[in-house]
Amino acid sequence: MIAVVDYKAGNLTSVMKALRAAGADPTLTDDPAVVRRADKVILPGVGHFAATRFLEERGLKAAIEERIVAGVPFLGICVGLQWLFSGSTEAPECAGLGAFPENCEKFAPGKKVPHVGWNSLAIRPGSRLLADVPDGSFVYFTHSWRAPVISATVAVTEYEEPFTAAVERGNVMGVQFHPEKSGDAGLRLLRNFLELSGC
Repeated sequence: MIAVVDYKAGNLTSVMKALRAAGADPTLTDDPAVVRRADKVILPGVGHFAATRFLEERGLKAAIEERIVAGVPFLGICVGLQWLFSGSTEAPECAGLGAFPENCEKFAPGKKVPHVGWNSLAIRPGSRLLADVPDGSFVYFTHSWRAPVISATVAVTEYEEPFTAAVERGNVMGVQFHPEKSGDAGLRLLRNFLELSGC
């Protein structure tokens, strides 16, 4: 069962439609008990980092942590990627999952934000999530905060400065862009995720 976590801030209609196009029968839920039964978990998100506070208040953060520890593949999209980090300067009072110890920050002053539209991926070798996605593929972004480039970064995008477009460590994965709006490259990524087995 593919659990798509509803924390009242995701682009859920497009994500669910894209997953169905990729061959899945996803379950949209805000119930921690459902997440605990999932074979894969997806956290889509748009908007403010503070919206992730709902995950803790609802008990979803603990459920997601349990599934990650159990080796279940997890995919965070947009704010869902940023939530994998310790936190964000967008909402310093809200803790992220802390799968990666760094913090997300706003693009440098003077840069036009949000960063909206199509931009290319510089893909590092070895990613299961991005297998068969050609290097240089264009994908769709919309965001004002960005994750730093770290050792677990598997794709980098430049917006006058480099930032993490995709991160992957074991069964924990995230993308800053929107695969559900990214054409063939996004659909390939979603299919890759759906084909993963646990770690």
